[in-house]
Amino acid sequence: MTEVVVRPMNGGNGLHSYSKNSTFQRKAIEAAKELINKAIAEKLDIKIFSSSNSFKIADLGCSVGTNTLLAVQNSTQHPEFQVFFNDQASNDFNQLFTSIPPNIPYFAAGVPGSFHRRLFPNNSLHFVHSSCAAQWLSRVPEDVLDKSSPAWNKGRVHYSNSTPQVMKAFEDQFAEDMDNFMKLRAQEIVVGGLMALILPGRLNETPHTEAYLNKAFEQVESSLIDMAKKGIIREEKIDSFNIPIYFASLQEVESAVKRNGCFSIEIMENIPHEKPQPKVMSSTLRAGLEGTIKEHFGDEILDELFDTLVCNKLEESSLITESCKSVGLFVVLKRKPNE
Repeated sequence: MTEVVVRPMNGGNGLHSYSKNSTFQRKAIEAAKELINKAIAEKLDIKIFSSSNSFKIADLGCSVGTNTLLAVQNSTQHPEFQVFFNDQASNDFNQLFTSIPPNIPYFAAGVPGSFHRRLFPNNSLHFVHSSCAAQWLSRVPEDVLDKSSPAWNKGRVHYSNSTPQVMKAFEDQFAEDMDNFMKLRAQEIVVGGLMALILPGRLNETPHTEAYLNKAFEQVESSLIDMAKKGIIREEKIDSFNIPIYFASLQEVESAVKRNGCFSIEIMENIPHEKPQPKVMSSTLRAGLEGTIKEHFGDEILDELFDTLVCNKLEESSLITESCKSVGLFVVLKRKPNE
């Protein structure tokens, strides 16, 4: 599998940083707090501590800012534990560790690398957490950039309002990535250990075009198309770019778990996800997409794209998005004994 370079969330602590524009993601973590505490209290096997002096937690796709610290705080239920903060090597780990308060009651370490690859030794983790990260694909599906393919996504950068062939290509890529993710984590998590996943997604059987986040990403696509029509960017640049993201349903996640066979499903449910105001959502999108957009189109378009076009389109489409569902997928899995 060939991975593309997906740029991390905006680092630092500036106006457009992820740390200052991630309340949307934070609310998902807060909504899952009690469920995570309940899962640890009721589902975690105490016997897994017998072979370890410390409880080891990994937060995959931690990004920067206080969201990951909140997630870790929700997961600490052992006298002595070590926390591994993982994200791509280009993540702003300096900002992350600067935000950690003094005298933290755990041992912190950074682990650079993609969670689409192995990160930890066999049977070394007791609890894995990943929030608002696994929706990012390892790569853009090859067919959507292939001019000879029926799934070529010409003139578009997102899948949800495109052809069935394009949607199928993204669906298949998510399934492939999730199968790989499950296989890797099954090697790293001890028998009896837990994995909690929070993914922004959609309700089962809900069309992609009726999911709130897809509507929001469609406004980014529409804004880029407008810029191409005005000659600000070249149309060929649109044709050669797609956002490597996919918003799944619980059914799709459940299918991946069952295909893998190494985990039992302890909790699987939708949690409500509050819709932010258009200006806030525009800033959230910029914090997450700026690096990827800048890499392909250059940084000259960023202010007009997000602060003007995307924000205005979100305002104009607010009546439509009001009827769209915004949900998070919450899943707790337990590592089963090897058969």
